[in-house]
Amino acid sequence: MLREEARLTGKDVAARLGWAQSKVSRLENGKQTATADDITAWAQAVGASDEQRNDLIVELRSVRFEYATWRQQLRSGTARRQRANIPLEANAALVRVFVPDMVPGLLQTAEYSRYVFARLINLHGVPNDVEEGTRSRMRRQEVLYDPAKRFRFLLTEAALHYRICPLSVHRGQLDRLLAAAGMDTVTLAIIPFTATLPVVPSHAFTMFDDTLVLVEMIGSELAFRAAEEKRLYADVFDRLWRVGVQNQDAADLINKAIDNLPK
Repeated sequence: MLREEARLTGKDVAARLGWAQSKVSRLENGKQTATADDITAWAQAVGASDEQRNDLIVELRSVRFEYATWRQQLRSGTARRQRANIPLEANAALVRVFVPDMVPGLLQTAEYSRYVFARLINLHGVPNDVEEGTRSRMRRQEVLYDPAKRFRFLLTEAALHYRICPLSVHRGQLDRLLAAAGMDTVTLAIIPFTATLPVVPSHAFTMFDDTLVLVEMIGSELAFRAAEEKRLYADVFDRLWRVGVQNQDAADLINKAIDNLPK
């Protein structure tokens, strides 16, 4: 155990965290369900590395459904939440991402990300760490260059047109999408305005292989590992994927969005 390797007793950890010793015991023996915040605090107290902490968080998500408000997850800023995604993406061979209203984080430029984070910080009233959050998001994108991985990104045509940043930044982001679509690890599909929708794409979600689904709501994030939810989201993704366009047709939609920007 990491605590024993650090030569700490449960009493030592409780004192460092200001917890009751019984809480440490219950968490370590599985008699109380830990939260991601509990794990982060415990890992820091025993001197665990970032990788070990992230592994523990992934393990937590592997054994239960998790609900967390964005205010809770972002209470120390955006960067910590970005870093939490790194082990999830590193451990998955196939990542499927659906976003109806903006460019997915793994495909964002740094400039676009800054505006995304600024709006998020303003909405939830959390600490302003836009620059650190952006750097963490850019580090996440290194996984796109791993030849052993595959990423399927599904957007709506609306995501190409919604403006959350200045025109110059928006134009650069669309250029980045064109470049990303040519990567060996990436397949990009776009649902045109003219498509007949098989289901209503109401919110963003990400699937890591067939093991975990993260669902992004306005006020919270849900994590599912139950078979029923995984099958449902996989089915929804497949239905929407089939009405999306790829390759040159997707590039044509992106170029059309660029051409429609004011000069």
